[in-house]
Amino acid sequence: MSSEIDSPDPTLDADTNSAAGRPGSGAVSVRNSRDADIPAMLSIYLHHIRRGVDPGLDAGVFETPDAEDIKRRRRSMQRRKMPHIVAEENGVVVGYAYAVPFRKRPAYRYCVKHSIYVHNDHLHRGVGRRLMGALIDACAAAGFRQMIGYIDAANRASLGLHEAFGFRQVGYLPSVGYKFGRWTDTAMVQRSLGPGGTEPPQA
Repeated sequence: MSSEIDSPDPTLDADTNSAAGRPGSGAVSVRNSRDADIPAMLSIYLHHIRRGVDPGLDAGVFETPDAEDIKRRRRSMQRRKMPHIVAEENGVVVGYAYAVPFRKRPAYRYCVKHSIYVHNDHLHRGVGRRLMGALIDACAAAGFRQMIGYIDAANRASLGLHEAFGFRQVGYLPSVGYKFGRWTDTAMVQRSLGPGGTEPPQA
């Protein structure tokens, strides 16, 4: 489940993707990410990148990140006090989520957009739901006021999950993607955090 849409399908499923073996029976916990989680996060991310690319497409058309890229991104988010979390089961990372600035200009500093990814072996087991709840709480606690996601409009599970967490559709971008021989649409969703736009931010 992912919800940004810089990637193949940021809001993916109602639960998303990671990089481990078969699902276990342990409880899923959510915590801040660490450098040691980078290989698992990279594996999850690459799975979704490759899943969203047409077979036979020249690899030179797109760039895939490596571990150093993920490390730099994570540390940049930490410096900006942006949440970057993982879901863990039996000591194995089964999903991760993060928020980034919605826009770079200072006027938009209280608005974030988010992405959630769950390991393909752990879909439909509540991992994405756990990550979503924790990410919303972390963003609100950090003082952000609005949260935005971009979702493949055909992904009804992800749209339903976002709706359950208080997101509403605020935009629709038809035919902005092209994969597997067809054009794809993107839905833009948004929810308020804390007091939202009802009062000015604290200085």
